[in-house]
Amino acid sequence: MRRALLALGLLLAFALPAAAQAPAYQVDPAWPKPLPNRWGIGQAAGVATDARDHVWVIHRPRTMTADERGAAATPPLSECCIPAPSVIEFDEDGNVVQAWGGPGHHPSWPENEHGIHVDHKDNVWIAGNGANDHVLLKFTREGRFLLQIGRKGETGGSNDPDRLGRPADVEVDPATNEIYVADGYGNRRVIVFDAETGAYKRHWGAYGEKPPADDKLPAYEPGASATSPARFFRNPVHCVRLAKDGLLYVCDRANDRIQVFRKDGTFMREFIVAPDTLGSGSVWDMDFLPDPTQSVLLAADGSNNVVWLLERGGGALLGRFGRNGRNAGEFHWVHNMAVDSRGNVFTTEVDTGKRVQRFRLVSQLQR
Repeated sequence: MRRALLALGLLLAFALPAAAQAPAYQVDPAWPKPLPNRWGIGQAAGVATDARDHVWVIHRPRTMTADERGAAATPPLSECCIPAPSVIEFDEDGNVVQAWGGPGHHPSWPENEHGIHVDHKDNVWIAGNGANDHVLLKFTREGRFLLQIGRKGETGGSNDPDRLGRPADVEVDPATNEIYVADGYGNRRVIVFDAETGAYKRHWGAYGEKPPADDKLPAYEPGASATSPARFFRNPVHCVRLAKDGLLYVCDRANDRIQVFRKDGTFMREFIVAPDTLGSGSVWDMDFLPDPTQSVLLAADGSNNVVWLLERGGGALLGRFGRNGRNAGEFHWVHNMAVDSRGNVFTTEVDTGKRVQRFRLVSQLQR
């Protein structure tokens, strides 16, 4: 009997997953390489990685100050710089592969560029959060227009199936070719469309419930997400990330939390992150460590200017890196982040941060 119990105990020990370990990161101050063509960038609003481990950045050329775009003045004010196209593709070494887009590239090009996503078919999706930016735009990787979802200048609230409300971020599900939208800065929901046709599929608010009326919300109280969680998303609903196991993770930024759903909108659980954070909230973007179970959730926090390392299953805090500052490895308004297949982290900064950084994974990645 004792042997049987011992054998059962060993079997259970091997069957249980190992506890997630905090990965270790080191900033790479030489990435990316200097931009060609005397280019400069404005607020670096979004970042994504593709199947090649190339890194895609979308920035806001119109946010460059007069001295930052001095070479574009007439007459030129200085040697540098000229605003780069809004979408820039980098290779793994930080060299520019191509760049395209920006004001005038498409009639519905956003007034204020925001998120970027490269799907499993190599299509590039962009969003915007300007006052009239109620659309998603889909392009080939070379910048040829394919599809628009939503109508520029038109919005209809959080229960409108056709019109968006300043969408922040998207992710396409390779299994179904559906696109999940964090909608967003104007609306307070997740909405799903067919990624080929743009046809509406479904939407939901916090806890998988129907979004309430888009009335003005009371101010967030410190710690409220932990003590009296709101039944609604706050603006902005800032990101969506789909894990390999089919769970959808949503950044409820100003409520200092991440909510987790099944693909049909069924609520599963939530993680509270730095619940005393006021201002712009604690969860701005997220991605997963690319080990077999995606054991670690990495969350960019542009208020506290850190990247949180959380256990994906339950949200336990494993570690963090970064701090507020201007030196390599520090952040000023870290806004978006992406992880490549090797576990390296790429971050972008808005406000006056205006840069992209790479953090190399220096610990072992389980395969």
